[in-house]
Amino acid sequence: MNRSSRLFRVSFLIVIVLVMAAIWLLLRQLGMPASLAPDALSQWLSQHNGLGMVLLMLLMVLAVVIGPIPTLPISATAGLVYGTALGTAVAVAGALAGAIIAFYLARILGRELVQRKLDSNPVFSARGSQRFLFVAVTLTRLIPLFSFALISYAAGVTAISLWRYALATTLGMLPMTFVFAGLGRTFEFNPILTVIAAAVILVLMSTLPLYLSRRPQSRLARWLQLDGRV
Repeated sequence: MNRSSRLFRVSFLIVIVLVMAAIWLLLRQLGMPASLAPDALSQWLSQHNGLGMVLLMLLMVLAVVIGPIPTLPISATAGLVYGTALGTAVAVAGALAGAIIAFYLARILGRELVQRKLDSNPVFSARGSQRFLFVAVTLTRLIPLFSFALISYAAGVTAISLWRYALATTLGMLPMTFVFAGLGRTFEFNPILTVIAAAVILVLMSTLPLYLSRRPQSRLARWLQLDGRV
């Protein structure tokens, strides 16, 4: 890594940190409540009328990029304030913007190193399987138990292209975002069903590479293009 490349990476990281800090300070300055409960958030957003959508999207961006801030109450708030359809659109737009920022942050800071270390891996190499990664991102986005931020950062160091990542993210998060936007203030997810669904996806994602490695000429392996073809 040359000096200019290193300087660019450091500068990009500083810019993202400053932007996230500015968003946080702006939201706090405009009275964002300490509680992220849908009732509290909806009352705050209602006070800002048309600006409320922008504030909600900024909050969602912050939640996705920073990580520990939960995104589900924000989706529920969007539905509570703007209705299920519009609330889903606003929540998805904010989450997608945050996911792309996190993706690019990981790609710029870590992709080159990971690719160099794992160049023969079908996920991380320059000719990694785009279809397999698309399916993987879509499946992990479906379950709220998986960290939205962690998936975004992990995807950034893989070979997946930006447009496939954005499409997989959108398709994967739409169903649960719609559900929680529809629930509004009554939002809650069944932890048992969520854990079971997450376990099923984890087993699938763990066993699928093993199955494909033993049957590289299977129809599924060819469709997933694990030979490196895009």
